[in-house]
Amino acid sequence: MIAIVDYGMGNLRSVQKAFEKIGAEAVVTSDPLVVLEADRVVLPGVGAFRDCMRNLEEAGFVDPLLKVIAEGRPFLGICVGMQLLFTDSVEFGLYSGLNVIPGHVLRFPDQMSVAGERLPVPQMGWNQLTFKKHPPAFVGIEDGSNVYFVHSYYVEPDDSAVIATTTDYGIDFCSSVWKDNIVATQFHPEKSQDVGLRILKNFAELK
Repeated sequence: MIAIVDYGMGNLRSVQKAFEKIGAEAVVTSDPLVVLEADRVVLPGVGAFRDCMRNLEEAGFVDPLLKVIAEGRPFLGICVGMQLLFTDSVEFGLYSGLNVIPGHVLRFPDQMSVAGERLPVPQMGWNQLTFKKHPPAFVGIEDGSNVYFVHSYYVEPDDSAVIATTTDYGIDFCSSVWKDNIVATQFHPEKSQDVGLRILKNFAELK
């Protein structure tokens, strides 16, 4: 069973529907005990880092999530759900995260441009993946595949060895990570059509 964590931040139904489309059982739950019993856990996230972290704490999810990760069960973080795995974020101040992956969440520079054309922040739309290493959840995904992003902030891991893919948006930023049983994406697999569905299917089949 795949548990999708409901802590009041994220388009949870779209993630659940994407799993249903590839034939995987996924439940949206606001119960930390269900997360503790799950075979796999998905942490989505939309909104401000500080609000997401506060909601996780108030809903009692922090310890169960850390336990699931420590026990080696497959774990998928999506968008802000990826950022929460890091040490801290500079969004609206400086706020601590779960610190599962040492590193920081930073904002895109305001004055980014390509060929003289200014790039808007947030990045909204399709962009390409460049692979640094190929985690099991990305089997069958080719270098240069397009996925869907909506974000103003990106992660900067202390250890570059955890970076699975990078993406160019004015700067070359980390667009996904892979560390042990954790895979996490800045992009939205549930909005990334066939590429995203393949990633979710791979995740659902991880041992």
